[in-house]
Amino acid sequence: MDIKSETITVMGQDWNVGVMGPDDADQTLLLCNGIGASIETISPFSDHFKRTRLIAFDVPGVGKSPTPFSPYRLTNLTRMLDRILTELGVGRVNVFGVSWGGALAQQFVHDFQPRCRSLTLAATSAGMVMVPGKLKILRKLVTQKRYENPEHMMEIGAEIYGGDVAFNKELLRGHAMAMRAGDKRGYTYQLLAGVGWTSYLWLGRIKVPTLILMGEKDPIIPSINGKIMAKRMPNATVETVPCGHMFVLTQAADVADRVEAFIHDRAVEPA
Repeated sequence: MDIKSETITVMGQDWNVGVMGPDDADQTLLLCNGIGASIETISPFSDHFKRTRLIAFDVPGVGKSPTPFSPYRLTNLTRMLDRILTELGVGRVNVFGVSWGGALAQQFVHDFQPRCRSLTLAATSAGMVMVPGKLKILRKLVTQKRYENPEHMMEIGAEIYGGDVAFNKELLRGHAMAMRAGDKRGYTYQLLAGVGWTSYLWLGRIKVPTLILMGEKDPIIPSINGKIMAKRMPNATVETVPCGHMFVLTQAADVADRVEAFIHDRAVEPA
């Protein structure tokens, strides 16, 4: 799927924004990617959507979006995303977030719920109130070296992501080569945006239909976190995927089909 990328400036910050899929699609999906991951890394997943327009972006400090002068919080990003959608002429959207992007997706729906039809969360958690993954794995996520050095990603990828990645070196290499890492300051800002953040106290206020997908063999975010979130949400369903943290890529076709069926069947119609 071709990515039409453009620079959109909101609140003094340049964002690299990509639009994919048919222009006449009746549903739009806003894609919130994982930490340090640029638009290009989502292509193996986005390519499988057949009847949905997709909007992806590089978070400030990642890919082609320049690093801001100072750190930000997730609420700063959601306000800018809201304005970006307005600049694109997009009204209501379905929101999808994977890993770090799952936190951003939750915050966006919380802050701009009238703009949202549905929420899909993949391999993510409620933030600080979560069951953590393996400590030795989490330590390796603090540095952005795996995004700067494809060979380093090949060395540690199977261990940190788990699941099918261990058997699909071609996919892991493709993912590593697609990375467009920002500078160390940009990566640090993404880490800092999540420090102290949790959605646990207000998840009950998210009323839109929500699909939570968790990897059964995820060493970073154990699948129990999906159940923790769903228990707090009035309209959420949890499903597991027999894979690790990167199931959005390793089982891209199946996951895309699940998400597309969900948003077309359960998306909330305008009031």
